[in-house]
Amino acid sequence: MILRSFRAHTDMNEIQEKLKLLPDAPGVYIMLDQDKNVIYVGKARVLKNRVRQYFHSTQKSEKVAAMVANIADFYYIITKSEIDALSLENNLIKKYKPKYNILLKDDKTYPYIKVSTSEKYPAFSVSRKLKKGAKYFGPYMGGVRVKEVLEIVNMAYGVRTCSTAIGEKPKKPCLNYHIRKCPAPCAHLISEEEYAERVKAAMRFLDGEDANVEKLLKEKMAQYAEAEEFELAMDCRDKLEMLSKIALKRITALRRDINADVIAYTSNNMYAAVNILITRRGIMQGASTFALDGAGSDEEALTSFISQYYARHQIPDELVVQEFCEGPLLEEFFRANYSKNVAVLTPKQGIRRRLLEMAEKNAAEYLEKAIDKIRHKEDMTVNACARLQQLLGLSRYPRRMECYDISNISGVDKVGSMVVFIDGEADRDQYRRFKIKTVEGANDFASLQEVLVRRLSKLGTEEEERFAKPDLIIIDGGKGQLSAVQEIFERMHIEGIDLISLAKREEEIFTVGSKESVRLDKRDYCLQMLQRIRDEAHRFAITFFRNIHSKRSLTSVLTEIPGVGKIKRKALIERFGTIDRIMKADEADIAAVAGIGANLAAAIKQYFEEEL
Repeated sequence: MILRSFRAHTDMNEIQEKLKLLPDAPGVYIMLDQDKNVIYVGKARVLKNRVRQYFHSTQKSEKVAAMVANIADFYYIITKSEIDALSLENNLIKKYKPKYNILLKDDKTYPYIKVSTSEKYPAFSVSRKLKKGAKYFGPYMGGVRVKEVLEIVNMAYGVRTCSTAIGEKPKKPCLNYHIRKCPAPCAHLISEEEYAERVKAAMRFLDGEDANVEKLLKEKMAQYAEAEEFELAMDCRDKLEMLSKIALKRITALRRDINADVIAYTSNNMYAAVNILITRRGIMQGASTFALDGAGSDEEALTSFISQYYARHQIPDELVVQEFCEGPLLEEFFRANYSKNVAVLTPKQGIRRRLLEMAEKNAAEYLEKAIDKIRHKEDMTVNACARLQQLLGLSRYPRRMECYDISNISGVDKVGSMVVFIDGEADRDQYRRFKIKTVEGANDFASLQEVLVRRLSKLGTEEEERFAKPDLIIIDGGKGQLSAVQEIFERMHIEGIDLISLAKREEEIFTVGSKESVRLDKRDYCLQMLQRIRDEAHRFAITFFRNIHSKRSLTSVLTEIPGVGKIKRKALIERFGTIDRIMKADEADIAAVAGIGANLAAAIKQYFEEEL
């Protein structure tokens, strides 16, 4: 991998000279604005041809034209292949979150049924994250409720749906055993072999073989009715109705062993939309639609979307896509990055073609209806940022905004929060929280100063990559809080960062160097954006405070139990977190904590039963 970089500048003649030096090689190009912010990342089969198109082509979309107008510099990274370029592009987009790239920040994560195959007695549960060491079925969407499917599995096959650890020592069966919803493997009331057969049958059902489960449910319904257990019989009836809903979604023309996603893209030169139809085992699971506003060609946009989307979602056996999609590149991408053979198809006829046309229609309809929502979102975010710069006379566009808040009760368990908004939208991966270390008592001003010193000390160091320099810092408070932070700015010689505060009572905005506050109409998108940021900082601080306050309270309680020293307290806190969870835990669960053992676990349970 070879990096070629140049200092930021705004001279178009210099850019034209740099364009002449571009190589005939695959790679990634990174566009910068005049403040050296990364505004776009793209990959290219041939860097020379692709990058020159931005500056030499007369036919540009509005979005591309707006991006090019903001390019002050660029650099590129040469890669061995276009596959490597696509992988690197994906990583750099995640890292920099460029303004003009497609960013999947708010996409829905649909639930799956997870089977913990690494366990001796596998449990069935609902999960929205895909991890190694388990088998997943789904996603469940479009009217099929995953919890109801899980209940069908539980009722028909009697597999466990709890997270109870199963050890060598049998435990007391829980309520699920007594109401016949679990064979109680934790109590050693079923053999490993028999339970394994139940798991296999349940997994066959989740793979689409539902004839047997219907028979089982009908038999159980009849048994419950005969025994006059009418509530359980009605439960079976409800599960049979859910089965019929699933059956209605089956696409008979699709092979049962095929898992396919149908992806269609449409744009109007300014905005774009993608519709995904998800089919699993011949069943139409549902659809998901995304509004996109990134720059670049349709080909680039769709490829970038797919590479980002499947970093978070289950990869199917087939992708059904439009002709302009980079099919061979994506096939190689999935093989290289996920060791998965995916067939990327563009059908000319048949059921797949009809599904693709359906997805295209869905995407077009969504885009038409979504344009007003997209524009409203822009008014609430990037346009609000631009207007804020004008209203407050900020030195720069506030792309990265950080807001700080302090939380404590009478000076106890003091904490600070930092939330980050990029172009007016929350970036939760960048949030940070602080325990106040040097301040005595309930001194919010001093606490705020400590937090800002610790934060700003990262600037100009190796950690600045993780703690990027903000354009604007927002303080939850009034003139006093603003002055306290201004002192830190002056003491540390901080430049190039704007500073404001937002007072909650009258929603006044205070700026450095102005005696008068700024008051905005409650309907103003700028004020609403600042309120969102301030309220998020407050929520994040309160949540952190409650967390450590609860743990401290638990620590205080545990110190009263004989035999529970510092190391054992720490282990119990890490395992359970709250008093309530310890009180509800079985002795066996407590005994399983490192260093506790059966005798001490019994003493802990006895203490909570007697004292609390």
